[in-house]
Amino acid sequence: MKKKTILIIAFISLILLSFNSYSQKSELKVGCIAFYNLENLFDTIVDPDTTKILQEDFTPYSTKNWNTEKYNKKLANMSDVISQIGTEFVPTGPAILGVSEIENRQVLEDLINTPKLKPLNYKIVHFDSPDRRGVDVGLLYQPKYFTVTNSKAIYLDMGPKGGYTRDILLVSGLFDGEPMHFMVNHWSSRRGGEERSAPRRNKAAEVARHHIDSILKDDPDAKIILMGDLNDNPTNESVKVYLGAEGKERKVKDGKMFNPMEAYYRKGIGTGAYQDTWHLFDQLIITEGLLGDDRSTYKFFDARIFSKPFMIQNTGRFEGYPLRGFVGDTFQGGYSDHFPVYLFLVKNK
Repeated sequence: MKKKTILIIAFISLILLSFNSYSQKSELKVGCIAFYNLENLFDTIVDPDTTKILQEDFTPYSTKNWNTEKYNKKLANMSDVISQIGTEFVPTGPAILGVSEIENRQVLEDLINTPKLKPLNYKIVHFDSPDRRGVDVGLLYQPKYFTVTNSKAIYLDMGPKGGYTRDILLVSGLFDGEPMHFMVNHWSSRRGGEERSAPRRNKAAEVARHHIDSILKDDPDAKIILMGDLNDNPTNESVKVYLGAEGKERKVKDGKMFNPMEAYYRKGIGTGAYQDTWHLFDQLIITEGLLGDDRSTYKFFDARIFSKPFMIQNTGRFEGYPLRGFVGDTFQGGYSDHFPVYLFLVKNK
């Protein structure tokens, strides 16, 4: 911890840390990678070709009375948060942003064209998911920092009775010229109970791990960042056993991954709350290739949870919880029931 404290002080003492060489006096380049569950970012359009559950809820004819005014408020709130993530070190925010609980590509188009995000010129990687609830994952990226070379949707087949759930989005490319891979996940919920639903999340972790191992087989030093709402905590079996993620860097060997979010969880810090219990389902997990002190190439520096006061409920039954958009069918104009998570990568100029 002392080493990281010294590094943080050194970072603050720099005139400005910027991924795109914003200041010639800065000694490091910094990149920000983030993930945010956008909590039901749905448009207001009724699609007669689908019977997906959430789409039926989020229409002008539903009990939520989901309309253009509320939708635009939701977009403005999401863009407000995203525009601030990581700006303590990187003025332009996340170079890469994984998102979940989105309806389709159009809502992402609307999001990146909001006044606060449009200047950043975000581009989109998205595939329609077979999820029965009608929610997808996606990836936003700033093309001046990242070039996509390949992308695919990894389908999660839960068997004859389980059907399909949200796919895993795998995006590969060049991050400031360096090969890097990003996996966006939204694993199955705990509906029906944590224990009963655990096999679905274990299956998702197993599939993700298989694809990670395939990449590592071709390149043992591959830089892979798995991100998402895993609906499990860092100490659950899906993350610890099936994914092989450790909470301490010194334990990362023999193909293991590093989960910087575990330290927060062990301190009782989370990204969401349910029945007065904090959980940390939103995680960023990295391969060994991103660890170490060799600053000639991008390496992990720090991971954080973005939870500003304006994003927190300050009154009532859910005081202290993330300030969400709806409580039941009542629109309260909040943000999300999840806090976003983000990390910094650094390298020498």
